[in-house]
Amino acid sequence: MRRLITAGGAALAVAGCVAGLLYLGPDTPRPQATAAPAGAHSAGISPVVAARKATEAYPDDPAAWAGLARAEIEQARTSLDAGRLDAAERALRRSLALDATDNYGAVAGRGLLANARHEFAKGREYGLRATRMAPDRPDGYAVLADAEIQLGNYPQARAAVQRMLDIAPATAAYSRAAYDLETGGRPEDAAIALQRAVDSAATQDERGFAEARLGDLAWSLGKVDQAERHYRRALAAVPDHPYGQAGIARVAAARGQTGRALDLYTRLVERTPLPQFLLETLELRRAAGDSRQGSERAALSAQVRMVRADGGPVDPHLILYAADHGDPEVAVELGRREWKHARSVIVADALGWALHRAGQHTEALAYARRAAATGWKNALFRYHRGAIEQALAMPEGSRHLSEADALNPHLSLYRPDGDG
Repeated sequence: MRRLITAGGAALAVAGCVAGLLYLGPDTPRPQATAAPAGAHSAGISPVVAARKATEAYPDDPAAWAGLARAEIEQARTSLDAGRLDAAERALRRSLALDATDNYGAVAGRGLLANARHEFAKGREYGLRATRMAPDRPDGYAVLADAEIQLGNYPQARAAVQRMLDIAPATAAYSRAAYDLETGGRPEDAAIALQRAVDSAATQDERGFAEARLGDLAWSLGKVDQAERHYRRALAAVPDHPYGQAGIARVAAARGQTGRALDLYTRLVERTPLPQFLLETLELRRAAGDSRQGSERAALSAQVRMVRADGGPVDPHLILYAADHGDPEVAVELGRREWKHARSVIVADALGWALHRAGQHTEALAYARRAAATGWKNALFRYHRGAIEQALAMPEGSRHLSEADALNPHLSLYRPDGDG
């Protein structure tokens, strides 16, 4: 097939997570289930249920247990319920107990689980092991690509995604290719890859994910009408799709329908209290002069306290919340901790902003530059970098702030004014 990603040129896409990754730690409040089980819309039965039936029919088949683990991990991603990961781990242990020597499914499953828990170095190890075991199977490359992206190893991630495209040009490969393309500053090519992900979707959940990502891509470029079309298609594929709902709320806010947007956000965060959604709600209320910010602040502050206590993965949105609405020193603490495990441009941006808010502008600029290193046309990154440069009395600051507004003029609804 024609290559979407070239080893020499740039080519790589994001919402807040790559396909297959979760930002839910073990103590994060679990959202109520909103999305139907993976595959249920098209097949009438949840893949988790089907996989459990397979283990009941073939209790001594390691592949059946590895399949159950994969279904549980996918369900965790689509339902945003991290509790599914514990069930996945139990299934993987059973699979490996039955076959610990030549069990490709369990090795790839271990990598998927490690990535979902933000243990990216471990995910990379399992991805490499799986690709060595079976160089012509795509699952190992998916694990490897996700881990390398989060570790900040973009050329290695690109190579893994290209191998996926060569072996199995389907939704999983196209979605990851789109991430690479967007992050590499090629949003038009990212949109092509995501449309191919939609066209090749095998389930409604895959279709909903790709359509929501297309909506996010259009939104990031200020294309509100186009974004709305994709968000509505995501919701048509998966009713109550959380990212589709958040997108529709964003669209309403951009059109000046602040009350409707806040109503949509309020219903969303009641069911799915992810840091991203809570922070968007809080910042929209703030921009609108709405004093009813207590519940979002309380929820986000509680999540900051929990993540500080449990030592687990840190959602970058919590870093941004602490930097802008809480204690910037806590934001720096969380950012530095996450940086030890994940060195993506998203984490670099969040840590840089936290350092800026804490008054450490020179170090902040180093991370802002790392966030810009891939060429991603990200309005928030440009805004953060511009504000940091202005604090350092650098002339480039005004240019980057202007570029941020040009990329997405609606971004001002979801960011602090720079004064706290």
